[in-house]
This record gives sequence, C-alpha cells and structure tokens, in this order.
Amino acid sequence: MKFTILGASGFIGSHLLSYLQTRNMECFAPDRNDNTLFGTDLGHVIYCIGLTADFRGRCFDTVRAHICNLLPILEKAEFESFLYLSSTRVYAGSERTDEDTVLGAKTANADDLYNLSKMMGESLCLNSGRMNVRVARLSNVYGNNHQSNNFLDSIIRDAVYEGRIALSTTLESEKDYVSVNDVVEILPKIATSGRHAIYNVASGVNVSNRELIDNLKSLTGSTVEVSNNARDICFPKISIERIRDEFNYSSTNIFDALDDLVLTYKRQPVA
Repeated sequence: MKFTILGASGFIGSHLLSYLQTRNMECFAPDRNDNTLFGTDLGHVIYCIGLTADFRGRCFDTVRAHICNLLPILEKAEFESFLYLSSTRVYAGSERTDEDTVLGAKTANADDLYNLSKMMGESLCLNSGRMNVRVARLSNVYGNNHQSNNFLDSIIRDAVYEGRIALSTTLESEKDYVSVNDVVEILPKIATSGRHAIYNVASGVNVSNRELIDNLKSLTGSTVEVSNNARDICFPKISIERIRDEFNYSSTNIFDALDDLVLTYKRQPVA
C-alpha cells in the first residue's frame, strides 16, 4: 500500500510520515514543486499542507496553502484516494458540530479567512468529481512541536523557560485538544476505508485554560497573569460519534500527556 504525504515537512505531516514508515508502508513525500507528482500513481494521498497559528498575518499564504496548491493535485494527479486535512475551527459560532452541520462565516472577519479557506478547500475536494475523496476536520493537535506558536506549546514553553504564563484569553476559555499520535493513527484508516466524506478528528472533550494552567503550575511552579483585556473564547464541543462508531476510536486524555510534554521542553535547550 502506497501513501503520498503532501506537507511532510510540517508538524502533522512529519509525524504521519514517521508513523507510516515504522509500519513499513511505501511512502512518497515530495516537495511542493515536485513535478513527479503528475504522471504516476500516488496511491493514498493525505494533504497536510496548511497554516495554523500564523495565518492571521499571512492571508495570501493561507489561501495558497489551503486552496491554490490543492487545485492541480485534484485536477491532474492520479491517486487511489485523497484525504484533505481541514479544521474543526469551521464550526466556530455553530450550535452543532456533527459533520453534516451547515457552516457559516463573516467575510469581513479576519479570523474567518482561515475558516473560509478551509471550507473552500473542502468544497473543492468534495465537488471535484474524483472518487474516494474525503475530508478530516482536525481539532487543536498537540505533541512535540517546539517550533510552534500554537497556544498550548506557547504556554508550556513560557511555563518551563520563563516561569510565568501570560494569557490574553480568560481562564474560562476552552477548546478541544487531540494528540498527534491519535491523529496519525486514525488518518490512514479514514483515507483507505472511510465510509463517509467528512470526519471530525478530535477528543470530543473541551479543556479550559484554568485546567491547563493549574496542571502546568503544579508541574513547573510557574505563575500566571491574565490580561485585563483577555478575551473569552469558547469553542463548541466537537462531535466524534462518527469516527468512534466506525473505527472504534478513542482519544488520549491531554492531562495524561502533559507530563511528557513538559519534560520534552525541559530537555530542550532554550533557543
């Protein structure tokens, strides 16, 4: 069985590539400008190209990654299946989070540019006319990602290296976190045998900033300061019934993983 990982140099892509290689899968991890993508069977393609925390200042790169780079692959490449990695951020403002939820966004909202680009990528995939094309909407993926500016990595880094965590969101803010190890295990299953077009890949449990901070304070002895202008950001709880029913999926509890995450930062030299 052959897998082609697009975006294999990124956080999720690199972990996915390593996971597949350790299971002796044939893997192809081309550069973005590799013309050998066309004219050969790519097998099961998993599209990991995308931006995360820095999308607000890189609107053109965001659209390029989520839509423009996708176009020629769907239009010209040969593959057995295609899995596009989207985001559960598309449920922002929604009361429901099952995969059939009707999504919405405000075009003038800077944060919604990301959501809209993912929606467009999803729509392009699912209306391409190609067979076996699917979408995985990923929650906030965590793991050993020392270069990341994502929220969780940032507060762990500050707790370990600075001994102080500065929050611009309230302690009551909450979101869903999913382990990269859980993600790379489920993605190949979705790609090769998924019965549906769209899957949420999440823990299904929201975790508050307060819970995270309390655990980090216990592990590192750090202090916390919350900005006077802190925003209250609460993402809706993500439905994972589909992958749980179809793949017997279960997720790692973030607090079971937090000790190891802190230890990896303590062992990593300060940049």
